Amino acid sequence: MVPHLHNFLSVQHVAHRFVVLNQTDHFRFNRASLINVGWYESDRLGCDYMVMHDVDILPLNPELNYEYPGKSRVKHISSGKYHPILRYDYKKFIGGVLMLTLEDFKMVNGMSNKYWGWGLEDDEFFLRLKEANLTANILRPTNLTTDRSNTFRHIHAKERKRDYTLLYNQKQMSRKRDRISGLNTVRYRIVSRSLLNFGEAQASVLNIELFCDRSWTPYCEFPS
Repeated sequence: MVPHLHNFLSVQHVAHRFVVLNQTDHFRFNRASLINVGWYESDRLGCDYMVMHDVDILPLNPELNYEYPGKSRVKHISSGKYHPILRYDYKKFIGGVLMLTLEDFKMVNGMSNKYWGWGLEDDEFFLRLKEANLTANILRPTNLTTDRSNTFRHIHAKERKRDYTLLYNQKQMSRKRDRISGLNTVRYRIVSRSLLNFGEAQASVLNIELFCDRSWTPYCEFPS
């Protein structure tokens, strides 16, 4: 992924830093909390905007624009029209590849930390953006010379099944707007930070342990 994106961004003359966030604790996967951690790392590195980029989707069409979105502008690169998975073609979908300034991410208090397992954290983040008046003019690619079959390469391994299990009160919790947690409440420990070289490309790799408040989200781990 890193070499491919490095070459892709270099052609567009986009200055970039790669931050790979690896969750190493025993809890279920929490994509939103990892992105919150990524904001702090991006801020530490002096970045002015961030691209929330799933690792299993690679841009192929050079018309996809990764340049600075501008203040108070959200840019959704992997819009439902061009995403390789058809079920993501709905109006409020903002997953896959999304970019915004660090300032705007902080303004909406980042993403909810209550989503353990896979799914729905992007839909809750959409509500945060909507309340901040950032959804009316989301920038999405249009009139591309490609379609959903060849705009991106989807590389998710079938043998690594995503965790869609719902435990305890998770179904009810997942559908509610979270006004409790976010960027300012994410709890984590950086186990290690290393710099990996991929030819001309470099990536900061963070091994991260997240913390879970079991009284609030008991579904953060599977019952023993």
